[in-house]
Parts: sequence; structure tokens; C-alpha cells
Amino acid sequence: MLPRPGRTGSGTWRNWGGNISARPAREAAPASVEELAAALRRAAEDGLTVKAAGTGHSFTAISATEGVLIRPDLLTGVREIDREAGTVTVAAGTPLKRLNLALAREGLSLTNMGDIMEQTVAGAVSTGTHGTGRDSASIAAQIVGLELLTADGTLLRCSRQENAEVFAAARIGLGALGVLTSVTFAVEPVFLLTAREEPMPLARVLGEFDELVTENEHFEFYWFPHTGRCNTKRNNRSQGPAAPLGRLGGWFEDEFLSNGLFQAVNTLGRAVPATIPAVARVSSRALSARTYTDIPYKVYTSPRRVRFVEMEYALPLAEIPAALRELRAAVERSGLRVSFPVEVRTAPADDIPLSTASGRASGYVAVHLYRGTPYREYFTAAEAVFTAHGGRPHWGKVHTRDAAYLSEVYPRFAEFTAVRDRLDPDRLFTNPYLRRVLGS
Repeated sequence: MLPRPGRTGSGTWRNWGGNISARPAREAAPASVEELAAALRRAAEDGLTVKAAGTGHSFTAISATEGVLIRPDLLTGVREIDREAGTVTVAAGTPLKRLNLALAREGLSLTNMGDIMEQTVAGAVSTGTHGTGRDSASIAAQIVGLELLTADGTLLRCSRQENAEVFAAARIGLGALGVLTSVTFAVEPVFLLTAREEPMPLARVLGEFDELVTENEHFEFYWFPHTGRCNTKRNNRSQGPAAPLGRLGGWFEDEFLSNGLFQAVNTLGRAVPATIPAVARVSSRALSARTYTDIPYKVYTSPRRVRFVEMEYALPLAEIPAALRELRAAVERSGLRVSFPVEVRTAPADDIPLSTASGRASGYVAVHLYRGTPYREYFTAAEAVFTAHGGRPHWGKVHTRDAAYLSEVYPRFAEFTAVRDRLDPDRLFTNPYLRRVLGS
């Protein structure tokens, strides 16, 4: 089992990727909203800022603090399932895995989700975690209600009907508006998805990108740098019957190839970068075509045990093929050696002010490097491509953008900061990252 990100013996908090650390003055693990409110009051009295940190899956310093670190470990569990309304209310510290398992037992499911489920509910929605979808959007876009404990100790209940301006902003709140205590999601009866995974040349994927997105409910692909090959995945609803991956076949591809062997080749590549192009050519041919049918979370998500650092940008959907071609050219010109595939996903436009898909259909391009590998040169080259296309960085992944840039690419940026000014005028919930991306 992987060690849990958190406070080490030296008193230092570290994130999952290992690229962010902080030394909080103290930690609090409240078991109730009342205990949480008391922790906020005490922090304010002591002149300390407050940040909540879940599983540390963000690659930015969004949760880092030298003040009070709130642990949500005891604020967990499903509070209510309303079948008539089609909703589930869950404590904000609940891991997504626990939520998905609970919903499956009740014959229910989220409509869409990201590709891992280790994060807490609060962490996932606050940073804009998303999967891929033609019609169904991010996890935050499925929120129909939430509770937020603000700097003055007020517990706000928010929905489209109640505290609507706060609701609009807090669905992706970056931890800047308060501490989420519960979230209510729209859910639906559990359904089946058929996943079709298939290798495909990059040239074909980019040439047929519009059709692949339009013809499938969920389309994504992984391009292997130093090759012209991709692995594609198409998920579509199915009438069944269920046909899950066999235990041996699933273990071989998802655990042995995608985690065990991948860990080994990345360790080799970090030590001897010259081997990476040859290994990439072998890796791009290692995964074979397969088709299976299962309930949603077993199709959307997969184990990610190889640790890495990641940058991801959302671009206007129509610009994805051009951006990928430019990224490939930039890698080839630079002489960089890139051992991780580049991941591409999509999302429809939504109405959340700081959503990376706010107001526009979006394509996501994510670049990764193995933990411990120098990443700045590669990420700088990638970021230059992404920003040239008006890209919006994922709030929880490495980027160098600031409030001046972000206010230009988010038309509703000022709407969010106005809510922040009202709820947290003294900046109890700030840290250096939020000062950079939102301003002071």
C-alpha cells in the first residue's frame, strides 16, 4: 500500500506527488461542524490562516499552509439518499471510493467521474476534478447543493434556490470561500458502460478527433511521446449484459503492465534517459485492444500506483488537434525524453465561474513526468503551447499562471472574487498559491 500523504516525522506535510511540502503550525481533525467552527475561531484569534487538506492529490500548493491544517478524516459518510429527488448528500471528507461503493450498493451512480477515486469529495470538487464526456461534465457540475462553513462561523446552505451566488462559486471554490462540510450530488440508477480500448495511430486520432468525440459519450486517448501511436478509450452506455474484465486479464493489463512494469521502465528512464524513446515504442504496443462492460465507477476509474507530477490545461475543444501537433513538434525539437503518455479528454461547457469548462466546450491535455524527474523544461514547453490557445490550467496541477492571466481567460473571474471578498474579507483561507491565482 502506498504511504498516505501527510505529516511526516519531521512535521512536514507533503502531497501525493512529492513536489509540494509545508510545515503547518498545527493540525486539527474535527469530528463535527461545531468542532470545525471552533478550530476556525481559534485560528483567527491566533492570527493563523487555515487550509483543509484531504489526500494531497493536487500538484499545486492549493492546500499548503504554515497556519492550521484541517484534516477532514472524521467528517465522512453518506448522510442521506433521496431516491425521489435523485440525490445523495455526503460529508465533504468522504473519499470518492467510499461514495462510489455506497452508491453501487444502493443501485445508484454518479453520471460521470474522474479516472481515480482516491480523493476526498471536497478536494475533488474544489479543484475541478473531471473525467471525459461529450454531454456529462465534471464532478462539480453534478452538485445540486452544498454546505459551507465561512470565516465568521456561519454555516451556509447553498443551492440554486438558496444562497445562489455562493452556490455558483463554491462548486469549484479552491478552498478560498470557506470549508465545505457536505455536498449533495445528483445521482441516477446504476447503469452499464461498455469500454472499447484500442490502439490507434496519432495521425488518425487527430484527423478524426471531431467524429470520435461526437460519436461517443466518453472518449479519451493517450499519446506516447517519441512515437506516432495512441491508446484510445470509448465508453458508451450499454443494455448489457455485464461482461467485466476477467480477474487475470484485468490484473495483467491494469496492475502488471500499467503499474508494475510501468514503474520499472520509468525508474530505468529516470536513471538512463537515453533509453526512453526505445521503451516508449515498446510500451505503445504493449496494451492490446479489449472490450468490457461494467458499472460506471469500474469503467471510469483505474488504479494509479506509479507516482508522478502533472500539468493539465483546458483548451477550446476545436483547438485540441492543432495543440497536440504543436506539442509533439516542441518535444521533438527540444531533445526532451518523456516517459509518460500525454492524456487527452473532453468536457461540455458548464456554468461554474471557475470551472475550466466554464462557458465553453473544452478539451483537456495533461502532461506527466515520473516523480523525481526534472519536469520544468518539459512543462514550460507544454505551457507555452497551451497558453497560446487560451488554455485554462487545472487548479490542482502544476502551472505558472497568475490572476492577471486567469482574469482574462475566465469571463466570470470577477464574480468569483466578489463572493470571496464578501465571505472572507480578512483572508482566513488564503495561502501563497491563492494569492497568486486570485490576487490579494
